[in-house]
Amino acid sequence: MKQTTCISSIDFDYLRALVQQHSAVVLDGHKTYLAELYLQPIAEAAGFNSITELIAYLRHQPLSDLHIQAIEAMVTNETSFFRDTYPFEALRQFVLPELIKKRRIERSLNIWCAACSHGQEPYSIAMLIREYYPILNNWSIQIIASDFSSKVLARAKKGHYNQLEIKRGLPKNFREKYFQQQEREWQIKNEIRQMIDFHQINLVHSWSSLPNLDIIFLRNVLIYFDIPTKKALLKKAQQQLRPDGYLFLGSGETTLNLNESFERVQFNKSICYRLHHQAPLGQV
Repeated sequence: MKQTTCISSIDFDYLRALVQQHSAVVLDGHKTYLAELYLQPIAEAAGFNSITELIAYLRHQPLSDLHIQAIEAMVTNETSFFRDTYPFEALRQFVLPELIKKRRIERSLNIWCAACSHGQEPYSIAMLIREYYPILNNWSIQIIASDFSSKVLARAKKGHYNQLEIKRGLPKNFREKYFQQQEREWQIKNEIRQMIDFHQINLVHSWSSLPNLDIIFLRNVLIYFDIPTKKALLKKAQQQLRPDGYLFLGSGETTLNLNESFERVQFNKSICYRLHHQAPLGQV
């Protein structure tokens, strides 16, 4: 009979090291309950009687799909449509109008949503552009959405959401205009889904597949990394961002004391970052 087991501190330390090695995410040492919650289904599906047995197996095997499943299960995928509202208001009212003026000759914009999870953030941006900026219909607009987890990316690509997910942050008029109801769930329409290019990218690895970017959404991501990793990611963001582009972080995140090439910009209740004009590219 399969049973839920309490994870020992030694086993949890192994999991924390495994997750950090392959994703750079630093798990809180006190959150063993998350492992107990998320690894139990994986242990059962793989035929183990307990999480302890699963971890014992993982310890003595080379990296496999089972390791990847465990790592992906432990990394937070919390997200919602138009999360925190204010960054999207800043995007609509200030950032996009400014960049549209600056790019009126080349008529192109590249936007990246890093760690996109189940896709609510990139779809929010796509709906916002479609709703408020029909002028961009004839532009080259690339919205790139990435995550290190193939499992969550597969779900994001489908654009399929349950009732609870739909109610979190999505305006009713957007739901009616851009989604189709399928029994108790909702499917985002193809016109929005086709605006997104999904890519599997581990943030601590190369970003070479990305173009130069006008807007980077790296929101609620840095909080999961240690300081050296935060600095490394912000340096890569600095190098990938066009000189007049914008970086959006989460409300509890900052570039302060991590990368001095960025300056803080406030649009009403939203804060974002752009490069100091005098800062040479690559300087930290």
